[in-house]
Amino acid sequence: MKKFLLCSLILITSLILADSVQSQERQRVRDLGIHPGILPTGPLNAITDVEGVMVGHQTLIEEDNIRTGVTAILPHSGNLYRERVPAAVYVGNGFGKALGFTQVQELGEMETPIALTNTLSIFNAAHGVADYVLNLPGNENVGSVNPVVGETNDGWLNDIRARVVDTEDVYKAIESAESGPVAEGNVGAGTGTRALGFKGGIGTSSRQLPENRGGYTVGVLVQSNFGGILTVNGAPVGEELGNHYLSSRQTTPSGQPTDLGAQNTRLTALSGLTGDTDGYDFDVDGSVMIVVATDAPITSRNLERLAKRAFMGIARVGGFASNGSGDYVIAFSTHPDVRNNLDDSGQTRQITELDNNAVSPLFLAAVEATEEAILNSLFMAETMDGQNGRTQEALPIDEVMEILEKYGADQ
Repeated sequence: MKKFLLCSLILITSLILADSVQSQERQRVRDLGIHPGILPTGPLNAITDVEGVMVGHQTLIEEDNIRTGVTAILPHSGNLYRERVPAAVYVGNGFGKALGFTQVQELGEMETPIALTNTLSIFNAAHGVADYVLNLPGNENVGSVNPVVGETNDGWLNDIRARVVDTEDVYKAIESAESGPVAEGNVGAGTGTRALGFKGGIGTSSRQLPENRGGYTVGVLVQSNFGGILTVNGAPVGEELGNHYLSSRQTTPSGQPTDLGAQNTRLTALSGLTGDTDGYDFDVDGSVMIVVATDAPITSRNLERLAKRAFMGIARVGGFASNGSGDYVIAFSTHPDVRNNLDDSGQTRQITELDNNAVSPLFLAAVEATEEAILNSLFMAETMDGQNGRTQEALPIDEVMEILEKYGADQ
């Protein structure tokens, strides 16, 4: 009996260690020597490099059909309803169900945490965010609140119609939010997503401006779930792997026709459904949510301009905003001088913000951080099984590194 228990313990320990090793094999792009862009990152290379910003996840993996969750982003740890941050929204392609965005556009400020989840859970998530804000001390007499919630459709791996996300999950994501390293890949709102032909997820990155340009930080977090033709540091990775939009009708980089037998078997495994189903082209349709934070003193007008530049990061990794893709960017500033504190008396307020001529470095930072955040979401995501026996394979890191070396893009 003792021998049986000892063998069982050894087996369980081995499995745990094997899982740990497998998880450690997934690395962020910089850990692999890939350095997109020219600007340096912040210490964590994450959105939380922007002082005050916190991120929390609630991941839901149940049986063989639930693969979803919630990711919460808090601009600061105070009462956001009473100490609002300037914010702006840019809609790259509006095939989405974003909630609360029109008020942000109208007033140029944000009064709640941002929650990300799946398409059919966005309404439950909004209820959770509103409930959280209404129950904060000091908000006892608040009669209106504008929850900000974004989504992507994780219905390939997740039983999205089950709508399992509830208020408690939103609370857990918000209350677990912290300012340290951010978990990436198959976590929170990225649990069941897929992007550019591979397993997608949550990704983050940051850029820090030189002191002579203000020394400001721009941080980005993405929920990647969109299609296209994967490009990594300029190298045509999706083409080389034969896994990209319209690949069944393309040729390889050497000019040879694709193998529509063996290769389509690989594409089906990597990308799930192919072709058009119920009006959607599952090879490319999906969505991406991009959250941009900065500590630079800018208000909604230049935050909208910043959000537009972040959208360029999608193009740099091979996305092109297909018809069925909901592509949204929401940007905010954490700088104390540009916040709207409801407890301040008076009908006017003074704001000191950057001149237009000083924001160009921020634009570059947003493009680079978005590009790297998307890549991190792919590099950190692991192969995942989901509903109906489906499997979404992760990006094959070893093959990618060989391709990058081939094109001199591995630096």
